[in-house]
Amino acid sequence: MNKTIKVVVYERHGNPGDVLQFKTETWPQPTADEVVVAMRAAPVNPADINAIEGKYPAKREVPAVPGFEGAGVVVEVGANVSTITQGALVMLPHNIGTWREAVAVKANDLVAVPPEIDPAQAAMLKINPLTAWRLLHDYVDLARGNWLIQNAANSAAGRAVIAIARELGFKTINIVRRTELIDELRAEGGDVVLVDGEKLRDEVKMATGSAAIRLGLNSVGGDSALRLSNCLAFGGTLVSFGAMSMQPLKIPTGLLIFKDLRFRGIWINHWYDNATMAERMAAFNPLFDMAKRGLLKTKIEKTYSIDQAKEAVTHAMRDKRSGKIIFEFKT
Repeated sequence: MNKTIKVVVYERHGNPGDVLQFKTETWPQPTADEVVVAMRAAPVNPADINAIEGKYPAKREVPAVPGFEGAGVVVEVGANVSTITQGALVMLPHNIGTWREAVAVKANDLVAVPPEIDPAQAAMLKINPLTAWRLLHDYVDLARGNWLIQNAANSAAGRAVIAIARELGFKTINIVRRTELIDELRAEGGDVVLVDGEKLRDEVKMATGSAAIRLGLNSVGGDSALRLSNCLAFGGTLVSFGAMSMQPLKIPTGLLIFKDLRFRGIWINHWYDNATMAERMAAFNPLFDMAKRGLLKTKIEKTYSIDQAKEAVTHAMRDKRSGKIIFEFKT
């Protein structure tokens, strides 16, 4: 009897609760340059939901398997593979669909993860922590003691920014919408945590002693992004990587003329596709080191089995979550 796997698919774009289906497929067979990875964990990210809805750039052809992130263990190795060994914990590429029990994938597309790292944490290193690392390295040349400001600081990316900035010696101003998050983010290493509002610029000046803030990180858009921009020093840079408010950036001409601000953006999948393996590992290795030391850990609110895909996605779409929603696969 042939071994089978469960796979989540969608054959049309739409509300995940309406379009997600389950299929049974035969166990994948590797070609000479592939390995078979038995999945261990895969998160539900906003980008996954957007892809199912048909709202994500580079729309996948349907039918498609969702899941941009995931980690698993190599259980079979193709005849020509020498870079990855059986038993290795690996992160998968973002273009194959990780919401399945096993997958055949080219060995050269995998990133081996140190075995000390929990598979659930390994499954969530490729988007938010990697985005945070690039945000802190690619746009403004920060030195130890320099300040940066971010909104949605309680998100997975925001918490990764706090952890990595602390490791690098940068100081963070963290903007949230709920007062109950202040003590929590301070405990995680946020230097300043403030609730967003019309007086944000004055509150930031008071909290930092009017420090020059040259880097702002925006994942909300709309009025929140404008308030962040108003906190930046002359010549500062606002980098956008999300739009949780679903509102566009509002950039008054005066911020361009009189403050000479720069407005940039990052799409981590685009960076990843254009990076060499050496460039990828130059970012992953310090992230792995932080994860092994317990300094970089993504909060998980609840785990689901692959059979509960609709429930998991519905949960992930709720507001005011305290952590990520993740699939864990039986070994």
